[in-house]
Amino acid sequence: MADKDLQSIQEARDLVTKAKEAQLAFRKFTQEQVDSIVKAMVDAGFAAAEKLGKMAHEETGFGKAADKKKKNEFATKRVWESIKDLKTVGVVNEDKEKKIIEIAEPMGVVAALIPSTNPTSTVMFKAIISVKGRNGFVGSPHPRAVNSTHEATKIIAKAAESAGAPEGLVACMSVPTIEGTNELMKHKKTAVILATGSNPMVRAAYSSGKPAYGVGSGNVPAFIERTANVKKAVADIVSGKMFDWGVLCSTESGVIVDEPIKRMVVEEFKKRGAYFCSPEEKDRLSRTMFDPRGAINPNIVGKPPVFIAQKAGFDVPGDTPCLIAELPAVGREYPLSREKLSPVLSMFTVNGYREGCERSIEMLEFGGIGHTMVIHCTDPEIVLKFGLEKPAFRVLVNTQAALGAVGYTNELLPSMTLGPGTFGGSIISENVSAKHLINIKRLAFETRPINPPEQFMEKTVPAKERNFSKSTVITVGHAPTGRSWLDEIDERIRLKASNVPTPLKPEKTPVMAETKLPSTEPKKPASYGTGITEEQIDKILKEFKK
Repeated sequence: MADKDLQSIQEARDLVTKAKEAQLAFRKFTQEQVDSIVKAMVDAGFAAAEKLGKMAHEETGFGKAADKKKKNEFATKRVWESIKDLKTVGVVNEDKEKKIIEIAEPMGVVAALIPSTNPTSTVMFKAIISVKGRNGFVGSPHPRAVNSTHEATKIIAKAAESAGAPEGLVACMSVPTIEGTNELMKHKKTAVILATGSNPMVRAAYSSGKPAYGVGSGNVPAFIERTANVKKAVADIVSGKMFDWGVLCSTESGVIVDEPIKRMVVEEFKKRGAYFCSPEEKDRLSRTMFDPRGAINPNIVGKPPVFIAQKAGFDVPGDTPCLIAELPAVGREYPLSREKLSPVLSMFTVNGYREGCERSIEMLEFGGIGHTMVIHCTDPEIVLKFGLEKPAFRVLVNTQAALGAVGYTNELLPSMTLGPGTFGGSIISENVSAKHLINIKRLAFETRPINPPEQFMEKTVPAKERNFSKSTVITVGHAPTGRSWLDEIDERIRLKASNVPTPLKPEKTPVMAETKLPSTEPKKPASYGTGITEEQIDKILKEFKK
């Protein structure tokens, strides 16, 4: 029997090869066909949200099954609502003034790294946005979440194939190893990588030689400024720390309190059941949660406060929503000022928004640069200053950070992959979605001629053939058939969709139109390109001359 790493490498090769074959057929599908397949995936994933949430919780031990269900629902239905009207086939935009037509092209096969903290929601989200762009998809699960990630993939892959997708378009590795994941990322048929996971894995994605969208860690500061609605601010922060027991990278990591309202803030936290640790308990908590190098203890990730406190050697009430450790500063000597991926919150006291600004930057630079921060404030000027000055690409205002950053509580693009920009070592600074998984080609007509066409016009060409009709699309003349360019492109895509190769899935390949077979008559003029005759070429040349 082959070693596990060799099995993993071979599986990665097989899945990518099959996904590429399927994608080459799928790229010929129309927008209507693509959307029908994606909608089927969404519906199947949404229907299985509860089942998959339980599986993810039981397999990993992280978070809460009920909250994972909510994330599964968000990653399917809410994401679909944000992308359903996005055009990813054919002409996606036209600029009449600049005479440019933009045409969508798929990227190819998407290799996706799936984290153990959000295994089912992330794999469904990434597969949905990949297929929306007519891409193939192969996921690599975290070893701690293989079964739940694989099951989520199987559910949406089956739905896609039942709706007409080529077999093998959506797949997931069942034997994940570092060697196999590296093979998946570096495979010659892999087009782009969606990397969510540990910092070393994200760095490996960027080192693979392939285009990659990577996301870094979060160490989200939440600043409660003196003009804030304190009750709402505290409610947002506590609910954020409680959600799935803090495993989202966008969860509030530390609260920064403006000194004049500190007493009100502390009282409100206590009213909501938060537990403030004593100096001795803070030391125990630090040693339990982090090793001497500052690496987080995976056994406390996504665990409830009672469990974490017991591991650290002290007791808290059973209904405690979060633990709070007051710290004097941010840095290596204060491990609890790092990202904690658990319902443990650090607290800092500052005097004024300028100190709050500095402490926020310190937190971001200590592990969350470029990611997310939140400010609770009713002074527009201060809100604007934070938006302009902080090294975070999601500055959330008066909302929960955990779900606000992913677009649940606001109008940010719904996403489970949050780009930290170049500050955080990523090429993308916004929430990743389907629009980031398509290439755009541009059909650009001349607007600044080096050789004006009038100089080359034959005198025998009638004037009416030199002038473009005002009704012509982007005033660039007509396509070879005499229709507008947009109509011609749409028609060719439609006809191409009716000629999808059948060996992969003959009984399920959608057929949108019949394609007439070429005539067998002997009389046939010379053909240039795809069905363009010499006479039509002459006509095109005349129309493009003024």
